[in-house]
Amino acid sequence: MNGANDGRPGQPSASPEDEASLADGESDAAGLEARPKSKPIYVLEGNTLKTRLTRELGIHYPFVGAGMAFVSLPPLVVAVSEAGGLGMLGTAPEPPGVLEARLKAIQAGTQRPYGVDFIVDRLEPHGFTTRDHMDTCIAAKVPVVVFHWTLPPLEWIQALQAAGTRVWVQAGTVELARQALDAGVQGLIAQGRQAGGRNLGSTPTLVLLKEFRKLTDAVPVLAAGGIADGFSAARALHHGADGVWVGTRLVASVEAYAHPLYKERLVDGDAGDTALTTLFGPEWPGKRMRVIRNRVVREWAGRESSVPPPTESDAIGTTRLFPGVLDVQYVMPKFSSFLPTPDTQGDLEEMSLPAGGASMARIDTVQPAGQIVVEMMERARRLLESPEGLDEADEEDRG
Repeated sequence: MNGANDGRPGQPSASPEDEASLADGESDAAGLEARPKSKPIYVLEGNTLKTRLTRELGIHYPFVGAGMAFVSLPPLVVAVSEAGGLGMLGTAPEPPGVLEARLKAIQAGTQRPYGVDFIVDRLEPHGFTTRDHMDTCIAAKVPVVVFHWTLPPLEWIQALQAAGTRVWVQAGTVELARQALDAGVQGLIAQGRQAGGRNLGSTPTLVLLKEFRKLTDAVPVLAAGGIADGFSAARALHHGADGVWVGTRLVASVEAYAHPLYKERLVDGDAGDTALTTLFGPEWPGKRMRVIRNRVVREWAGRESSVPPPTESDAIGTTRLFPGVLDVQYVMPKFSSFLPTPDTQGDLEEMSLPAGGASMARIDTVQPAGQIVVEMMERARRLLESPEGLDEADEEDRG
């Protein structure tokens, strides 16, 4: 064995001064609370899973952490990148100044590639993502930017690419993927219908992956939805993916900025424990999400049109927005789309708990993110060496 974290010797992470500060319990505000320095994760250098994605980005594993709002903050991004994958920052609804602080925290924690994930909704002129966000990424020389929900303005794509940033699009339909390719994007993420959180897809992950693969062999195509262990990762790679996009499994990680009881629900849940609904969202109404079937989902899913408008007295809890930077206290209205974090107080049975059921069926413990990356990818590598069973009937309808 040689090389720490991703098997490549001589790759720097934090400076000795940074490590000393962490050891003393100090923390950059944007990096949130200090955690004990975890032991390096070692893998065999010769075991690298090489795909178009790993070659283009210079990473060890074709593993990308989903850029989940509220959850994928710098500690999780750094942990995934340091373990040889591509960590992805979730931004919505953070303003550009908070994004800048997050990027500084990531760059203080790793010198390896990472990315930023943005939600774009053209129907909202004052939406989550603006040109100022793009300028912040350009100034920070962010390696990869991902857009989700709809395409961004072409000018944003061109400005990012001119600065050396790779631009990807996550899409749940062939039509959106085709439009993204026409706009010149350098990567596609095929979001299958069982993916957790904000989800527009209606096609099983592997089916959609193959449809995207027919569109192009010129850019990396990643599979998203139901990928939470080595077997599901190996299936995606075997069926043509250049990498996997992993969300729900990483919510159940030590570094994820999610409420402990939310993580516990992911461990205890199974394939049939999620639903697609437009129930949640005074903050962003009418947008479909795949969430855990808690009490409020069981009560209202399927009759969203009858949901009464929330009133001030209907508040379900409180939380803290932009933690570690602005620390804004927020009263959560009934049906809030903001998921529970460690700062949240209230009844989780009334809250949005994004998750993919197919992934929950494969989660049995909360682990350090680096361990999740290495174990998943090493298992996938071994399965791909003897791929019997990877062509069996698709399990993608689970959850």
